[in-house]
Amino acid sequence: MAQSAYIKFVTGSAVPALSLDELKQRLLHYKDQLALTAKQLGWEYDDAGFPYTIETKPEGEGKWFYLKGRTPLYKYIVIGVGSEGDQEQARHYVQVVLPDDATHGDKAKGNEFCKYLGKLLKAELHLFNGRIMYFNPRK
Repeated sequence: MAQSAYIKFVTGSAVPALSLDELKQRLLHYKDQLALTAKQLGWEYDDAGFPYTIETKPEGEGKWFYLKGRTPLYKYIVIGVGSEGDQEQARHYVQVVLPDDATHGDKAKGNEFCKYLGKLLKAELHLFNGRIMYFNPRK
């Protein structure tokens, strides 16, 4: 059974919603940051830190894309955007899905990407194991 993690945008989040293109840009920015870290360390860490290519399929156009692994340790992770509730009270989220045949490496990288995006967007993160991390300012 596939596992899902959710990055939910709540009151106090950096943005109320995120489009698929904006999400891709955030992941590419993450990849660029890893490349800069690798340059400082003198180690090709960017390939190990982001071992995926961003792929799209026609049936997922505008709804989801997937990260395809470049090594046998990583297969793929599906990432999409959506909303729940009615039009007036819509609550937007980013869903990260680990398919049935995902590896342990995919789960670790999925958690890493979710924590990065949750912290960056000041969102509420529902992890694969059901735990919740709050990065949004709360009273």
